[in-house]
Amino acid sequence: MRKRIGIQLSQAERKKLEQFSRTGSHSVRLVNRAKIILGLDESDGRKKETQAMIANHVGVSRQTVNNVKNAFLAAGNVEKFLQRSKRETPPVMPKVTGEVEAHIIALACSKVPEGHAKWTLRLLADRCVKLGYVDSISPMTVSRLFKKRNLSLT
Repeated sequence: MRKRIGIQLSQAERKKLEQFSRTGSHSVRLVNRAKIILGLDESDGRKKETQAMIANHVGVSRQTVNNVKNAFLAAGNVEKFLQRSKRETPPVMPKVTGEVEAHIIALACSKVPEGHAKWTLRLLADRCVKLGYVDSISPMTVSRLFKKRNLSLT
């Protein structure tokens, strides 16, 4: 059986969390995290609320209450816990830029290759790779481009 770890806040930590959840303009996610930890606090003889009660009061799931508790225990201090974590990986740049879009649209407007009755999404995607516009592109990406621009292949 796993040993349950309770949360024991110092008076300063409790005061900081209470102030954080009541004043200022903070994201709802962070305010909810502060309220959850206040509900789980067992310091000074307080009786902690059940996870179901906290989840109902804050408007989140019981799993969220458990995840927030684990995040608080992992953070080590209130200041670190109340900060949004930095992204570990940089955002991925989109493959299809304006220049690639222009090439795809121009290709779709050009003459259909011999042996084909009309341009298809797969044919356009394969031709873009063959012509070196992009390293790889899926027919679905080409479809999204046409939908975004209100274009059709017919």
